[in-house]
Amino acid sequence: MGEKVKENKKETDEISLRELVFKSQEWYRYLLSKWMLIMTFVILGGALGLTYAWFKSPAYTATTTFVLEDEKGTGGLGNLAGLASIAGVDLGSSGGGIFQGDNILGLYKSRSMLEQTLLTQVENNGKKQLLVDRYIDFTQLRRKWSDKPELVKLKFSADNMQNNNQTLKPNRLRDSILGIIVADINRNYLTVVKPDKKLSTIEVDVNAKDEFFAKAFNDELVKNVSDFYIQTKTKKSIQNVLILQQKTDSVRAVMNGAIYSAAAIADATPNLNPTRQIQRTAPVQRSQFSTETNKLVLGELVKNLELSKIALRKETPLIQVIDHPIYPLRVDKFSRAKGIVFGGFSFGFLILFVLVSRKVIRDILAD
Repeated sequence: MGEKVKENKKETDEISLRELVFKSQEWYRYLLSKWMLIMTFVILGGALGLTYAWFKSPAYTATTTFVLEDEKGTGGLGNLAGLASIAGVDLGSSGGGIFQGDNILGLYKSRSMLEQTLLTQVENNGKKQLLVDRYIDFTQLRRKWSDKPELVKLKFSADNMQNNNQTLKPNRLRDSILGIIVADINRNYLTVVKPDKKLSTIEVDVNAKDEFFAKAFNDELVKNVSDFYIQTKTKKSIQNVLILQQKTDSVRAVMNGAIYSAAAIADATPNLNPTRQIQRTAPVQRSQFSTETNKLVLGELVKNLELSKIALRKETPLIQVIDHPIYPLRVDKFSRAKGIVFGGFSFGFLILFVLVSRKVIRDILAD
């Protein structure tokens, strides 16, 4: 009984193998009969790929690599803060802050930083131009806006700035266009990454069809973000230094006034009547007491001023550029050979898929 089952199984396997061979031959003959159609599509795809490669503009990539070193430990700031509290000044602590971890990467993508960079004026071949106008020129946006006069006349010039702080006066249409441009740059032009998560190295890439725009935008964006980052991280400490400096100057001025006052009193009474010593002694002693008191206060203020300056230097992050973009920039170009191969393969695969699908459907309906 067992031998009979084995024989049937063997026969079934042989039949399946025979059918597989016949089926393969059938598919081969079918596709071979369509070789003209397949070759036509392959040639058409290669021609379209060549055309795409021919007209596709090269893309330039500007890359800046820098290291961010930021003090995160409090160290001896606790003691400094205690001493500075004598003058009513809080030195703060560098252990916390609004920028922690990889938040600086998000700062590069923020609308405020990108807008500020777009509104930066740069010089190219003796001609000054805003980066946003350069973007509009090489993307040919004004030609696309030809049927919208309000967009063609849109200006981003310095005349529309307020308080010379790189901020445009409110304008709904202009702000919406800036928002669209910022979104496009975020999506297609700008890449900010940390190549190695264990290191503090950050890489900023700007990829654009215009070589000058790629380099200028990269340079200005890195500069703007670095300045904003440092100013924000040290804002509180700078305010503390300014307050202490103001108090120190004020006490020094009062002390100097007391010293001059004592001398002036002595000069004003050169031949004082011995019975009228109160006219000299009391004012002089009062001035001397004021001088000594202010001297002690001034000493503490100067000490705390220096301590606050040390804290400021400790909290100031170091941003050291390792590599910056240099002409000529790296060029990414879609080669013609790649276009022919890619186009021919894509269209060939497409026609094979259509032919196979059509035959499978016919066979199913025939059964």
